[in-house]
Amino acid sequence: MAINTDKNTYTVIFAGVMVLVVGSLLAFLASGLQPNIKENERFEKQQNILYAMGVNENGDDVGAVNFIPTDVVEDEFSKYIKEQLVIEGGKTTSDKEAYLIDLKKQLAAKKKGEPFKLPVFIGEKDNKNFYVIPMYGKGLWDAIWGFVALDESMTVQGVYFDHKGETPGLGANIKMRYFMDDFEGESILDGTRYAGISVAKGNNDPLNKTKDDNEVDALAGATITGNGVAAMIKESVTLYKPYLETIRVK
Repeated sequence: MAINTDKNTYTVIFAGVMVLVVGSLLAFLASGLQPNIKENERFEKQQNILYAMGVNENGDDVGAVNFIPTDVVEDEFSKYIKEQLVIEGGKTTSDKEAYLIDLKKQLAAKKKGEPFKLPVFIGEKDNKNFYVIPMYGKGLWDAIWGFVALDESMTVQGVYFDHKGETPGLGANIKMRYFMDDFEGESILDGTRYAGISVAKGNNDPLNKTKDDNEVDALAGATITGNGVAAMIKESVTLYKPYLETIRVK
């Protein structure tokens, strides 16, 4: 008996079968790719932490951000990151997988009054110590995050910023090298006060040659995103202040 494909019943059944088939196929693919996804996330975190330390493959092009390649990043991470710490409840312990801690989840736990963990990465490059802390905040449209590397004087040695949905050509430029490079040499201290670093519009220092003013020049057309970056840095500095006080040269 021939099937009447003109009936609504056939259309509904056919659509239902296709949904089940496609859904099952996507679920199978997602399950199979999950290990690769996790591995790529791990490599990306290692790349970002190293980038903040200045361990990257950047050349003379200030517009290009070049990470350590994924096929060697684990070895480079082990080479430059000498210790990983976790701060929890006022106690600091070593943890070789501290870099896998999701800061977003930890800040959400803190907001609820629950126990939370803060990772710290101690690196060494050119016989100098770097203290890298993660950051997480809110831009104009969605989440922003990154890492900042400090020395014992609380001077920024490098940063890395990223975002989920900032406007291309405007707020999205927080991850451009020319913006991130401006933070190098800035202090998060104003005297002895942990002030962070402001992203200031019209700050009379567009080339960011002044490094004792706790601010860098803003991105054109991205005031809210810039304010989000400044707020993110200040919140992270405040969170980590007790630990930073233990390493700061007084």
